[in-house]
Amino acid sequence: MGRGRLRIYLGAAPGVGKTYAMLSEAHRRVERGTDCVVAFVEHHARPRTEVMLHGLEVVPRRELEYRGSFFTEMDVDAVLARGPQVALVDELAHTNVPGSRNGKRWQDVEELLAAGIDVVSTVNIQHLESLGDVVESITGVRQKETVPDEVVRRADQIELVDMSPQALRRRMAHGNIYKPDKVDAALSNYFRPGNLTALRELALLWVADRVDEYLQQYRGEHGIRTTWQARERIVVGLTGGPEGRTLIRRAARLAEKGAGGEVLAVYIARSDGLTSASPKELAVQRTLVEDLGGTFHHVIGDDIPSALLEFARGVNATQIVLGVSRRKGWQYVFGPGVGATVARESGPDLDVHLITHDEVGKGRGLPVARGARLGRSRIIGGWLTGIGGPALLTLLLTHTDADLGLTNNMLLFLTLTIAAALLGGLLPALASAAFGSLLLNWFFTPPVHHITIADPKNMLALVIFVAVAVSVASVVDLAARRTHQAARLRAESEILSFLAGSVLRGETSVDALLERVRETFGMESVALLERESDVDPWTCAASVGPQPPVLPEDADVDMPVGDHMALALSGRVLPAEDRRVLAAFAAQAVVVLDRQRLQQEAEQAHTLAEGNRIRTALLAAVSHDLRTPLAAIKAAVSSLRSDDVAWSEEDEAELLEGIEAGADRLDHLVGNLLDMSRLQTGTVTPLIREIDLDEVVPMALGGVPEDSVQLEISETLPMVAVDPGLLERSVANIVENAVKYSPDGEPVLVAASTLGERVEVRVVDRGPGVPDEAKERIFAPFQRYGDAPRGAGVGLGLAVARGFAEAMGGTLDAEDTPGGGLTMVLTVRAGPSRSGRPAELAQPAEPERQAS
Repeated sequence: MGRGRLRIYLGAAPGVGKTYAMLSEAHRRVERGTDCVVAFVEHHARPRTEVMLHGLEVVPRRELEYRGSFFTEMDVDAVLARGPQVALVDELAHTNVPGSRNGKRWQDVEELLAAGIDVVSTVNIQHLESLGDVVESITGVRQKETVPDEVVRRADQIELVDMSPQALRRRMAHGNIYKPDKVDAALSNYFRPGNLTALRELALLWVADRVDEYLQQYRGEHGIRTTWQARERIVVGLTGGPEGRTLIRRAARLAEKGAGGEVLAVYIARSDGLTSASPKELAVQRTLVEDLGGTFHHVIGDDIPSALLEFARGVNATQIVLGVSRRKGWQYVFGPGVGATVARESGPDLDVHLITHDEVGKGRGLPVARGARLGRSRIIGGWLTGIGGPALLTLLLTHTDADLGLTNNMLLFLTLTIAAALLGGLLPALASAAFGSLLLNWFFTPPVHHITIADPKNMLALVIFVAVAVSVASVVDLAARRTHQAARLRAESEILSFLAGSVLRGETSVDALLERVRETFGMESVALLERESDVDPWTCAASVGPQPPVLPEDADVDMPVGDHMALALSGRVLPAEDRRVLAAFAAQAVVVLDRQRLQQEAEQAHTLAEGNRIRTALLAAVSHDLRTPLAAIKAAVSSLRSDDVAWSEEDEAELLEGIEAGADRLDHLVGNLLDMSRLQTGTVTPLIREIDLDEVVPMALGGVPEDSVQLEISETLPMVAVDPGLLERSVANIVENAVKYSPDGEPVLVAASTLGERVEVRVVDRGPGVPDEAKERIFAPFQRYGDAPRGAGVGLGLAVARGFAEAMGGTLDAEDTPGGGLTMVLTVRAGPSRSGRPAELAQPAEPERQAS
């Protein structure tokens, strides 16, 4: 059975109608005879959505108990046993209750897809993992429930459920999304027009990028080379000259005029050396285009206009930006220039912009190098000069009365041979020498009009003529080939220098490097293959492009790297002279791959080292701090059991009190150790709900003497969105630490206040305080500042308190107390009823059911 297909309804905000659209599609499919069931749909008590469930088969949910409460989740086993064609699964980013089959609902969906069941699901743009920071900066809400972008990108269909901010606010005002008592707060906070507009733009741009991926894949599969102007994609042609910065900025302004515009700067290095570029200037321009949100590309092409147009059509560009030529006026006799040629050959699907700049007409600054790849027009000119020139010269000399003599005639013919060599290379020059010698023999060497030569001196003169002509032509051609080789080597060195610099600076990933290879050599796809040994199968370490080769023998070009790695390219066969540069690319690709793997191993080693440090500290704590209360308990118990001493009731009560105090201390130490281990392993996930501070903070003071704390918690404070258990433990550790350091007779102040959409709990002591350089160090595990008065604790209290605070989306910091001492500031989020954020964003529709 094949894998099922995934269809996702993507929304910009709660209430746009994702679930309603999903249920509407289910009704349409049922009417067409499709076996469709509701695996999990949450209607949030919205009447119109609830009505849409009528007539659809609903798979019963699974009931789970957690912390004394019962919750329902999708029953994956029941859905698999039912085996429908299509299953509806709402809220793809949802976190399942501990004890469920999987931790996240998208993992449940993966199981259904693997079983061949098609799934229709929903998700909001703010739940995509990569957009968490962006959404938080817009709305002030940090999403706890997220789904990896790759899960959504792999969907077979993504449909955007769009609604204007004004329409969504009207729907909210009519009570179609939240209950009436929450509407005003939601409209004035999260559902502000600016927030909704920004989220809508995020959703539209994300979907546009996904559509662009589909389009590129379709064009590649069908070999489409013409431009489809679906979005503005602007290519900037760079020469490495100073005018490049002007062109990049102009292209960026053009891109800003259309939403979703993209800028691609490309430098084309000609292998025949007809262009010159400053590596320093290219590096500056590369940084500039990347700062403006564009990309930089480096391509080799013998014909710059053709290579530029091929690149533009390959990336589906809509516009090309070029600078007006820097050539001087007289240089136009050699051709119309790149700009005019690109404009003439671009066709109706590409707009070409020629931008004026300060360098117009100032010349290129470096001499133009001649190469052996002369082009069709140069070769034709050489043959015309080498064959037509002697014929015309013969006609001129035979129809005039001028008698220049055989020597002067030979010099004239030799001049034409040299001109043919300069224009067309060696072959036209050799042909000119042979043809010219025949004409000299027939028309100018006695006896004329005969092939024979009467005078031996004339025979010697003709032989010298042919020898000189061939020698001169050979020297000219050799110089041209050497120039071509030098120019090609310079182009190769520019590419290799740019490549090495990028790799050494750590700017290039394996995929980016392979994309550079594909662009440089004009390939369709590139893959880096590896295997463990000569008998093991090849595996793909990285690849770019459609349908990359999976075996070296399947590729058009393969470049072995060592014994068990190879760079495979498909698209065309490369000439032998290009394999030297390709070998350098392959070697660098292996280096980058090894570096990435070493970085991953280093991170794993760091994690292991940190775990080892924690274990070592834990052993030290067990061997010292935990033995102290155990020793006191054992001593008291031994005294009570002794038959040699008759203890009074007062003595027995004192010994029992010591046992109880030691047990409490031991329980506290063990609790902190367990909490720290859970924080280190990342298994603490809070159960967020709204609660009043005055319900939690007083319970956190049970471990300290009553007269050691002064409590000032106003009843008018808003409710806070926290895990009550974690908040209580955090406050308890902070207060116990403050009481430990506070002087006798100076109670610790615990006060709370509001600050915008957050609530601060401040624990103020009058102890010795902590210098600024040590304020962060006191939050590290197993760290105690100074001599730790009263000798209690293993240095975990504040570390655990900060870990729990951050797990709830809050912060814990240390400040100086005015007049001396230390103030701990615990900041948590105000509840949605105070801040106006929608409930499904501040917490899930059902409580977020995970172990803390």
